Amino acid sequence: MNFPLFIAKRYLVSKKSHNAINIISGVALGGIAIGTMSLIIVLSAFNGISNLVQSLFNSFGSDMVITAAKGKTFQPTAATFDSIKHLKGVKYYSEALEDKALLKYDNLQAFGVVKGVSSSFEQMTQFDTLIRDGAFTLSRGGLDYGIFGKGIAYQLGIGVSNSDYYSVACYSIKRGLKANPNPTDAIIEKHLFPAGTFSINDDFDYRYAIVSLNFARALFDYQDSSVTSVELGLAKNAKADEVQSQIKNILGNDFVVKNRFEQNELLFKTLKSEKLWTFIILVFILIIATFNIVGSLSMLILDKEKDIDILWKMGVDMRTVKKIFMYEGILITIIGATIGLLLGTAICLIQINFRLIHFSQGFVVDAYPVSIQLLDYLYVFLVVLVIGFLASWYPVRVFTSKEALKAA
Repeated sequence: MNFPLFIAKRYLVSKKSHNAINIISGVALGGIAIGTMSLIIVLSAFNGISNLVQSLFNSFGSDMVITAAKGKTFQPTAATFDSIKHLKGVKYYSEALEDKALLKYDNLQAFGVVKGVSSSFEQMTQFDTLIRDGAFTLSRGGLDYGIFGKGIAYQLGIGVSNSDYYSVACYSIKRGLKANPNPTDAIIEKHLFPAGTFSINDDFDYRYAIVSLNFARALFDYQDSSVTSVELGLAKNAKADEVQSQIKNILGNDFVVKNRFEQNELLFKTLKSEKLWTFIILVFILIIATFNIVGSLSMLILDKEKDIDILWKMGVDMRTVKKIFMYEGILITIIGATIGLLLGTAICLIQINFRLIHFSQGFVVDAYPVSIQLLDYLYVFLVVLVIGFLASWYPVRVFTSKEALKAA
C-alpha cells in the first residue's frame, strides 16, 4: 500500500477543523475544472472554425497547382504534362486561365478576376457545394455562362432569376497592341449569362467569376493553349509529398509546384498561431485559478500540525510527510482536470449533435462548428498537471519544514 497516497486520500475527503479549508479546496478544484473545461471548449471551437475554413478553400482550390516560375502564362506541352496526368496518385487534371477584367451588368460596373476552368474543375474541387444560388453551368445551348462571387453579384445587381434575359459584359485589353488612335480597337468585349453565385469569404466573393476555359481565352486574347496554372486533384490514399516531388523532377526549375498548405500558407499559419495564443492566454487564467491550491495546502498543513507531529514520533520521515501533501495537491488537480475534460466534452457533443449556438442567417453554416481532437486533450491534461504540481510543490516545500512547523 502507498502510505502517503492513502493518507492524502483520507485528508481529501475528511472534514477539516476549519470549514474555510473545505471551501478553499472546493474552490481550487472548481477553478481547475472550469479552466480545463474552457480550454477544451475553446480549442474545439477553433478546430471547428479551422476545418470549416479549410473545407471552403479546398472546395475552390486544388490539391496541387503548377504555375510558371517566370511570366504569367505557359503552354502545357503534351508530352510533359501527359506524364503528370498518369502519375500514381493524380486523379484529376484541370487547366485554368485567369486575369483581371471589367464586368458590366446593366448600368453597374465592377472589376474582378475572371477565372476560366476546364470541365473537370467542378468534380475535382466539389465547387458545387459553394453555390448559394443557381447551378454550376458554364455552357448551355451554345451560350456562355458564369458563376459569380456573391460580392461581385451584389455590386453588379446580378439576379440569377433573370439570367436568361440580361447578359454580363466582360471587357479586357488586347495583348501586344501599340498606340492606336481608336481606343475601342484595344478592347475586347465578350458577353455571358449569370448561372449562379458562390460564397466562400469576402476575399473570394468580391473578386472571382468562374467561366469556361474557352471563354477566358477569347476574352483575354489567347489564341493558343496558354494557361496561368494547371491544377491537380489527388486520390485519397495519395502521398502529396511524393507526388509533388515527382512533378518537380519532371518539370524542373521552369515551374513552381505548390501543395494545399503552400497555396494558403499565410492562412494556415494564422489559424495555428491564433489557436496557440488563445491556448496560452487561457493557461495563464488557469494558473491564477490554481493559486487556490497554494492557499488550500498551506492551511491544510497548518491544520494537520498535530498529525504531522504524531507521524514524526512514529518514525515517519519528512520526505514521506511532504509526499502526503504533494499527493493531496495532485489529487485536487487530477480530479478537477477530469471533471473539466468531461464537462468540456459534454458541451462540445451537445453543440455538435443539437447545434444550440447558431450563426446569423446568410452564413455558410447554420451552427457554430466544433471539432474534438484527442491531441488537444493530451496537451490540456499535461499542462494542467504540470501547473497543479508546481502549485502544490511551493506550499509543501515551505510549510513542511521543521522550522516552519515549530514557528506555527
